[in-house]
Formats: sequence, C-alpha cells, structure tokens
Amino acid sequence: MDDVGLVEADAFKPDSSLLVVYVAEAPVFAAGHIPGSVHVAPAELVGGVAPATGRLPDPRRLNGLFGRLGYRPDLNIVAYDDEGGGWAGRFLWTLDVMGHRRWRYLNGGIHAWAAAGKPLERGIGRQPNPTSVALDIDPSPVAEAEDVLRAINDPEQVIWDVRSLAEYRGERRAAQRTGHVPGAVHLDWLDLKNPRDHQRLLPDLEALLRRHGIVADKSIITHCQTHHRSGLSYLVGRLLGFPRLRAYHGSWSEWGNRDDLPVATGGPEAACG
Repeated sequence: MDDVGLVEADAFKPDSSLLVVYVAEAPVFAAGHIPGSVHVAPAELVGGVAPATGRLPDPRRLNGLFGRLGYRPDLNIVAYDDEGGGWAGRFLWTLDVMGHRRWRYLNGGIHAWAAAGKPLERGIGRQPNPTSVALDIDPSPVAEAEDVLRAINDPEQVIWDVRSLAEYRGERRAAQRTGHVPGAVHLDWLDLKNPRDHQRLLPDLEALLRRHGIVADKSIITHCQTHHRSGLSYLVGRLLGFPRLRAYHGSWSEWGNRDDLPVATGGPEAACG
C-alpha cells in the first residue's frame, strides 16, 4: 500500500530515521537547508539528452544517484525544494518510478521552513554512507508520446498541460513547433501554489482541478516542457489520490520537436466530464 502525503513545516521534525532530500542547485543548498538534509541537483534527475532533456536518466545514473544517497527500500523519505514543489515533485515521481512509495512532501519547501522560524544549516550537508543499488523500474507512472497520442480522443483520459498560457497557445516558442497537444487541458503549475503563503499548495486544489475536468475517475497524463513544472502537478495528483496518473517525461521538448505528432494552437481548451 502507498504511504505518501504532505507534511507541514511547523510540524516537521527531521530525525535519523528519515532521508530528507533538498532538490536545488548547489549554491542554493549551501546557503541554507534543513539540518540533516542531503543534496540532489536538478540535473541528476533528468537524462539531459537533447531535444527531450527531461526524460528519465538511464538506470546506471539512477543507481549511482541513489547509491550516493544511501538509499534503502525501507527508508521514509521527505523531499522539498526552493520553488514550491516542481523539483521535489520530480524527485518524488522518480521514487514512484523506482517502486518506492513511502514519501512525504514538505509543503512550501525551504520558504515555508524559514518562515516558520526553523533552524537552517549551511554548507555541503549530510553525506550518507553509500549503498549498493540496483533499481527496478516501474513504468506505470511514466507516459510516452504514444500514450499521449492514444489519449487525445479518449474521453476517459485527460492530458494536463501545466506550461504557461503563452506556451500553450503557441505564442511562445520553446521547440521546433509551438502550441499544445490537441484536446489538452491547460492549468498552469503556478496556479497550484500560493506565493503569498510561502509557496504552499493551495488548500482547495481538488475543487480547482475539478473545474478543469481533472478528476480522479479519469486517467491523467500531465506534462510541461521538460517534466520539471509537471513534477508539481504529478505531486498534486498523488496527494489527491488519483489512481491513474502518469507524467509524460518527454513533454513538449519531445512532442514539439517531432513532426509526426499533432499540434493545436489557441485555446485554452476545456475538458469534458
């Protein structure tokens, strides 16, 4: 059974039984992190191969990363970042892909922690004892381009695009072709969190998603440009208990650079149901 959830900064007490992961660039991590945290750089979570740079890294790289973190299947893991859930969500999606479903997201990340007056540690952070890791990949949280293509005309599926409205409409170019997957629903990742509340998730997300047709009884595929911003939308879906949820890790950097896939412009389009 999955054991995933949300933890608030004022109630969070890190201890030695937890692996606490801060996903951030190295200077940001060194400037201040939750005591006992380990550092993961965003680049460690992506394949980095153009044009679809956000695809999952190969197993060798994942084994190396999680071995460095001292990963064990029995660990309880808490993740946070400095932006309100994008990179933390990408990390937690990676845990799901590994079949590790014992995790928590620190709501608001480092901003909420600092606002709660909690202590910060500086420097390189905790260096766990390395472990030998040979991960098995669970493909169920992963969507490929062919999965998205099949979802376009399927009323039981929703494609959730969390990029900016300008990207969705085709007014901003970030790939060879601009626009969106035909029929995709637009709900910007920025609209899922509150910058006036230290980047915490909005309290009424289920109602917000429902207004866009993003509901638990549909199969949901979420994406952005590189499956960074959609790390947050994936995280939100998991916290809401959506049972059929996937992230398209190729995202628009793959879709928009292939000439064999359909593209729409304008919008936004609304979901049915």
